[in-house]
Amino acid sequence: MVEDLRVRGGGEGGPHLLLLHGLGATADVWSRWAPVLADHWPGRWLAPDLPGHGGSAPLPEYTFEALAEALIPLVEPSGRTVVLGHSLGGVVALALAARSPVTAVAGLGIKVAWSDGELERAQALARRPVSWFGSRDEALARHLRVSGLAGLLAEDDPAALAGVREEDGRWRLALDPRAFGVGAPDMAGLLARSPAPVTLARGEHDAMNTDEQLAGLGVPVVTLAGLGHNAHVESPERCVTLLEPHR
Repeated sequence: MVEDLRVRGGGEGGPHLLLLHGLGATADVWSRWAPVLADHWPGRWLAPDLPGHGGSAPLPEYTFEALAEALIPLVEPSGRTVVLGHSLGGVVALALAARSPVTAVAGLGIKVAWSDGELERAQALARRPVSWFGSRDEALARHLRVSGLAGLLAEDDPAALAGVREEDGRWRLALDPRAFGVGAPDMAGLLARSPAPVTLARGEHDAMNTDEQLAGLGVPVVTLAGLGHNAHVESPERCVTLLEPHR
């Protein structure tokens, strides 16, 4: 339900744009997009914290389908909604397209190939209790590492601060650690079930995926020269070009 989600946004009218962050991050990673979208997107845009992230409520169980279900109220039922999702958010965008009237999906930086060891490590993280820290700085440093944003955001950046929470004088990540257990996406199945056109994109230096892996999925692929896994944070100006066909 919408009241369970923390949502940022701007603009007005259509088409609508939904921006979905990656695992461990929050909607605030899209904050640098606001002036770019004012020039390059004609309608309204919304950026939610995914369930279990930032200020959004946790889920009883984390699956791509459950995450997508929570976002359905943000999709315009009778108009155009384009979804740009990063990493986990890109997979959720595909799951959302199978369940609601999404008109186009751009998935950026999706990890499509997982080893058994990687999945085991993710499940181990999901089973860990919440880690508590004695200071905000310690929690911020962990948040930036977990979200892959270390070196891209300063610790006093609002997009970093949104990822930690104080409770009774102690600090923790805002992320529900159980979200690590979401598993590996069935990309072929998700693409087959999406009636909306899909574009996959990656930063040239993204170690999470390769051009060959994405090209093997049979949809258009865009490689953003000089950028890494968090390309949307590194250069909103470059990444907004992914939306040009859908304005």
